[in-house]
Amino acid sequence: MPFIIIMILLVCHEIGHFLTAFLLGIEVDKISIYPYGGISSFNMNFNEKLSSEFIILIMGPIFQILTYYILINTNFFYNYIPFIRTYHYSLLFFNLLPIYPLDGGKLLNIIFNLKFSFKKSIIYSLYFSYFIVFIIFILTLPNFFKINIILMILLLLYKIREEKKKKNYYFEKFLLERHLNNFHFKKNKVVSSIDDFHKGYNHLIYKDHKYYTEKEILNKKFYNQNKKTL
Repeated sequence: MPFIIIMILLVCHEIGHFLTAFLLGIEVDKISIYPYGGISSFNMNFNEKLSSEFIILIMGPIFQILTYYILINTNFFYNYIPFIRTYHYSLLFFNLLPIYPLDGGKLLNIIFNLKFSFKKSIIYSLYFSYFIVFIIFILTLPNFFKINIILMILLLLYKIREEKKKKNYYFEKFLLERHLNNFHFKKNKVVSSIDDFHKGYNHLIYKDHKYYTEKEILNKKFYNQNKKTL
């Protein structure tokens, strides 16, 4: 029964992400279930609105909270209420830690994108994730040799490392989407290079005392890359 309860909470959490993404017309690539929570991967444009990302993100915890209240108010689970309460709050708290790619890490990335460029937001999110894992290590040091603590920290470090290896790919895909699609944003920003491109902005690039449009810079970048490939 404890295993069934854990799976119900985990699956309903991920269903919250899945249904919201589906309603917004975003395809879900895969859903992975781990002992500490789940991770949903979406075929989402990197230039998707931050508001859409936030809605998809927050609906996971909301569905989990709704499921929790249904379980504790169902007579069938009456004898397991203490377990349900403990696991629910543990899962909710852990999944909202600012560690990428947990929900809390994705929320942190959204917040960073409000202020910083897309590229810097990824980098800051990853290094902040390493910092939080280090804090967890320090706090759990007295119990570090418990197998569940070791596995949790190793798994988190592995997931962060995997995301770190993909950061250049994410940035190139972010730029390629802007190159291939005619995105029109309400806000404009003058920057010095493509590394300073922000989500939700049109850009003018000021370089060598001249202004260049975003399309001019991206056309040149990908044209040169194609020439090198050929």
